[in-house]
Amino acid sequence: MDTNRREFLKGTAWMGAAAIAAGCISAKNAPCCGAGGSMFGFAAKPLKKIRVGCVGIGSRGSGAVHRLASIPGVEVVALCDIEQRRVDIQQKWLKENKKPAAKEFVGADAYRRLCDWDGADCIYNTTPWELHVPVALCAMRGGKHVFIEVPSAFTVDECWELVETSESLKLNCMQLENCCYGEAEMLALNLCRLGLLGDLVHAEGAYIHDLRDHNYGDLGKDPHAYWNHWRLRWNTKHKGNQYVTHGLIPLMEYMGINRGDRFDYLVSLESDQFNFEAYGKANYPAGDWHHEHKVQMGDMNTTLVKTVKGRSIMIQHDVSSPRPYSRINRITGTKGTLAGGAFLYGDKAITSEWPVRFGWEEKSGAGVHAYFPEAKQKELRKQYMHPYWKQAGEIAMKVGGHGGMDFLMDLRWAYCLQNGIPLDTNVYDLAASCCIGELSERSVRNRSSSVDFPDFTKGAWKTQPPLGIETVDLSKMGLGVGDVKKDKAALNV
Repeated sequence: MDTNRREFLKGTAWMGAAAIAAGCISAKNAPCCGAGGSMFGFAAKPLKKIRVGCVGIGSRGSGAVHRLASIPGVEVVALCDIEQRRVDIQQKWLKENKKPAAKEFVGADAYRRLCDWDGADCIYNTTPWELHVPVALCAMRGGKHVFIEVPSAFTVDECWELVETSESLKLNCMQLENCCYGEAEMLALNLCRLGLLGDLVHAEGAYIHDLRDHNYGDLGKDPHAYWNHWRLRWNTKHKGNQYVTHGLIPLMEYMGINRGDRFDYLVSLESDQFNFEAYGKANYPAGDWHHEHKVQMGDMNTTLVKTVKGRSIMIQHDVSSPRPYSRINRITGTKGTLAGGAFLYGDKAITSEWPVRFGWEEKSGAGVHAYFPEAKQKELRKQYMHPYWKQAGEIAMKVGGHGGMDFLMDLRWAYCLQNGIPLDTNVYDLAASCCIGELSERSVRNRSSSVDFPDFTKGAWKTQPPLGIETVDLSKMGLGVGDVKKDKAALNV
């Protein structure tokens, strides 16, 4: 951000004082950051009924409509898409499931009209990447909390704009990172908070997923193909890790990034591109448009991050190689380590490449030379299962959606809004992770030179406590296993 813009923000600090005087925000939050104060600890006024407008209701968005409509106290009040047929499909689903009809917003700029409409409290943004920031800013400027699919932004400037808009308007801007709510990730968080892995030292995460068919596929033939091939087009223009959050944000929660520690700098290196263009030429006839795309993004990107407190993180990205899915999900401390998870595809868990395994010193200095035996891991996994998964995991798995993590994510933020509780992640977590898109590309294009991270919290990270072991009160929400059903639209990719 340029100096003039920072000076302007300083000049509008009086707006924060006026907001305090009016009773809009607390004096505790006011001194830090933008005109409205820090978003750490921010809790919006409780919303007994949450009215949600869904923008972008294709393959990812349709599952979101169904999940949200099944949460007590949440109503999908608006459907917004560039195509009428998608709106029609979701209106039909709402009617069949005895839900109120939603207001329709259709067209290329329809999201602007939705954001200006006073009938919604929140915007749920599942649009293609290039629309994430425009829709989010429009939503907040329309007075609405916004929940954005991943990655929510791509440049440092975009991240700053989301941070400052959220701060100045005192509205939640949360990234929809479902992997924080996976059973293995929540188990790891619980083990970290209990101290069983010791002081955390190193972490590894990834998004390794063969998406060539999705990138090149055509809608109508492949239900999971990207609209207008937006993701393939992105890969033709960029290098670096442009899809960092699935593997990274759970690690940020374990390590307390932005809450006692923060990212300091990174270096990023990637292989050349081999697989994308070869796939297009091998699977489509000569002269077909699929042959025309020259892809800049390398097959495997490896980004290394150093934190201010001296810890290290490795993040990888590969969506074009013929290899099994993995997020790695490794966290290592001074006493032990955990790695792995389980990727659900349909009703089948694929764990051969990526099983959960862990071990820690049961006697100081004994070392960890092998993971615990399978039987012991099974017992300990049940013993140390995160309380939220113990409480709501059965409901989530019944609904579906990446093994239930999608539902747990939405259930949790809805519970927070209904009860005036701060959300688990905020706009600073969004910015710290998403800016890696630009920073890693800068590094790759400059022979893997180191690049510094901005401090989006402006120093507030030093005094923030790490995320605790949070859950929901299902009885308060009136939700049980019998109140939900399997959702065929839930994605597992």
